[in-house]
Amino acid sequence: MVVEEDAMTRRLLEAAGIRPGMRVLDVGCGLGKVAALVADLVGDAGQVVGLDRDAGVLAMARARAAELGLDRVSFVEGDLDGALDLEPFDAAVGRRVLMYLPDPVGALRRLAAIVRPGGPIAFHELDSTMIPASRVALPLHERAHGWIWKTLEREGANLHMGFDLASVFAEAGLVVGGVHAEARVQTPATRSEIGPVLRYLIPRLERQGVATAAELDVDTIDERLDEERRQANATYVGEVMFGGWARSPTT
Repeated sequence: MVVEEDAMTRRLLEAAGIRPGMRVLDVGCGLGKVAALVADLVGDAGQVVGLDRDAGVLAMARARAAELGLDRVSFVEGDLDGALDLEPFDAAVGRRVLMYLPDPVGALRRLAAIVRPGGPIAFHELDSTMIPASRVALPLHERAHGWIWKTLEREGANLHMGFDLASVFAEAGLVVGGVHAEARVQTPATRSEIGPVLRYLIPRLERQGVATAAELDVDTIDERLDEERRQANATYVGEVMFGGWARSPTT
């Protein structure tokens, strides 16, 4: 799942125009996985700055970057909801960020103010509008992914940010470049990888009253999902990622 998602994000970054030598801001960088993708695209002459509000996560991101030898990647504590006292960037990117913001339009306006005129701004966002999707009933799949979506919804996330990307960009005064969507398709022969995701989300699932660790049984969830698809000879789509890119205004 992670490898596929990173490949999708890389395609978005390339389509948006992330190029060698750029100075790029990675918004809501988390552990710095997108920052690493950007660093590969901007090369030795470029620079990447990861922005996140969680000091603990940033400490892990710095350690990870050091381990990978990414000396052109640095990290700053902060978020788009506050004032951004940063030097201008050539571009800005983010993954699963706008869907969590109470005012994504305002955040994009603040972001555009520190991106050079005409610079690309790209975001990769989840969207639940078209999923789950399968031609046959897969109750466990629907329940497992439902745990995730219900938790995000109760936390206040916009579950339709993918479809909202173009309008949010435009309302923020950006020049919309394009929006595309890619799905992760699971066939009877592929392997599920939702277990680690659910394990990470257990505290949030329980906090929101969605499910308990005992209900999830994350140690066997992937095996049970794989068996359900094999028994039904079914193909399933449980995740759709929307990639949108725009440019900061030139006037």
